[in-house]
Amino acid sequence: MTKNEDQDLWTLWKTTLEQKTATLGRLDAWADSVVQEFWRPITGGLLVLMPALYLFSKFVVGKRFRTAAHIPQEVLEKGLKIRGKVVAVGDSDNFRLYHTPGFGWGWIRKVPQTKRELANQTIAIRIAGVDAPESAHFGMPAQPFSAEAKEFLTNMVLNKNVQVQLLSRDQYSRVVAMAYVRSAPFFLKKNVSLEMVKAGLASIYVAKGAQYAGILDQLKKHEDKAKGFGH
Repeated sequence: MTKNEDQDLWTLWKTTLEQKTATLGRLDAWADSVVQEFWRPITGGLLVLMPALYLFSKFVVGKRFRTAAHIPQEVLEKGLKIRGKVVAVGDSDNFRLYHTPGFGWGWIRKVPQTKRELANQTIAIRIAGVDAPESAHFGMPAQPFSAEAKEFLTNMVLNKNVQVQLLSRDQYSRVVAMAYVRSAPFFLKKNVSLEMVKAGLASIYVAKGAQYAGILDQLKKHEDKAKGFGH
């Protein structure tokens, strides 16, 4: 290879290297522009969107407990309060609750109406702290005032929005809960267990595992009054 050929080869190699370097430079500049124009705004948007979605999911949509079996034990241990609509009253001390977490129920989101839609979608609630007379079942006759007690409970909670404090699970896999409801005309919050005791249609539940959510003294006071022992 002559000296001139060697110089030409060097020039060609140098030119090729410069061209590739320039191309890489343009690619690098293009990548920077993509980051500036697209990726950074997207990243910033995600940083804002993800917390917003979390808050929307937690406070607007919320986690809905379909049935008593879907409520974790730790939730019961914390005594969590949830809201829902009572869709059925089973007897004088229990009802079915359709859990309605978050906001928008009644205008954005609807509570199912039919039995088919509500199948496996409600929580069986056993009212805490009280024992009410039972209707006839399993061949056993109805207890005295069972019809009146069930009617009282039905009028108080059926098709109404209630708040329940989840306390435990009983032997029938129902959730034992203290229930509260607001009624016209003043919409003051009323404790369902307490109101039934006041009406003389329930007594204090004293069996093992009884839950009172801190109102045992009030229950005793109003039970005595209902029995004529109070002043």
